[in-house]
Amino acid sequence: MRFKAIFIRVVKELIRDKRTLALMLFAPILVLTLMYFIFNTNSETNLTIGINENVPSTITKEIPKDKVDIKSYENTHSIRKTIEKSELDAYIEKRGSDLYVTYTNEDPSKSSATKQIISTVLQKNKMQDVVNVIEKLPNNLKQSNSKASEELKLDNHYLYGDSDSTYFDKMFPILIGFFVFFFVFLISGIALLRERTNGTLERLLATSVKRSEIVFGYLAGYGLFAIFQTIIIVFYAIYLLKIDLAGSIWLVILINILTALSALAMGIFVSTFANSEFQMIQFIPIVVIPQVFFSGIIPLENVASWISVIGYLFPLRYAGDALTNIMIKGQGFEYIWFDMCILLVFIIGFTILNIVGLKRYRKV
Repeated sequence: MRFKAIFIRVVKELIRDKRTLALMLFAPILVLTLMYFIFNTNSETNLTIGINENVPSTITKEIPKDKVDIKSYENTHSIRKTIEKSELDAYIEKRGSDLYVTYTNEDPSKSSATKQIISTVLQKNKMQDVVNVIEKLPNNLKQSNSKASEELKLDNHYLYGDSDSTYFDKMFPILIGFFVFFFVFLISGIALLRERTNGTLERLLATSVKRSEIVFGYLAGYGLFAIFQTIIIVFYAIYLLKIDLAGSIWLVILINILTALSALAMGIFVSTFANSEFQMIQFIPIVVIPQVFFSGIIPLENVASWISVIGYLFPLRYAGDALTNIMIKGQGFEYIWFDMCILLVFIIGFTILNIVGLKRYRKV
């Protein structure tokens, strides 16, 4: 009954605190929506390339006009001034037998896209030269070569996603888990800190209520809203933002609920080390931000092994892995059970630490 009383009090306080509810329920949706439209709008890189008149027309014609805005120039005295004046992403000219390309490189992603386009154009140009040679061969040789060329067809297949998939498609499942974690961690930590600074927690500890009942009461009260928040975010992302989902939506919800509960337990634990709301905010760069680097958003294949091992200390590493397996790869429970178990370990571990940690505030 004492656990129930604490649970009901926490729920009532959250319902009365409209700003906290808005931050918990609608702020993640707002941020996810902004990121969705910003990233999707910029998923196609629009390039502006300057081409000197001495570049062969066979190369210029092969540049895709839907992706590149081509500007033609006569011989220029300063490539730098031409690029800066016309705001070009690259400038191409022919020097002897070489195709000389100058990349602006203000945005390295545009330089990479330009390199890929030029490489494709040169490959097509070489293939066209081969075709021209075949055309000049005698008929019998031409027919044999044309049959051989007809047998070579490019047929693209994708294990996950399709040809329209972007890097944002990989990021979004992890971002869902991150925002669930971040807002639950922040709000739960500050809320319990407020209970402590206002003396509410001290008065509770002065009664016969067990520390475990207090912790479970707070976990249940905030956990109810954390679960509600998770369901809203998941359904909003999948059904309104139309994020691709290859696996089960119920597994996505389950993983995010475990992520929210682990954030709740960690937030309550970390709040015991803060004496003000400002100090609680100061823990974000230590506890939350590092998890972004190890959640799967940033590839870690080429970093030192001792750095990547740090990621195993954070719950978002397991949440990101599980959400990627479900939403992108379409895998089931047999592929995510280990990540679920580790998230449960985080929840149970920090719950025990919270029960033990409350002992320092019990005066009687």
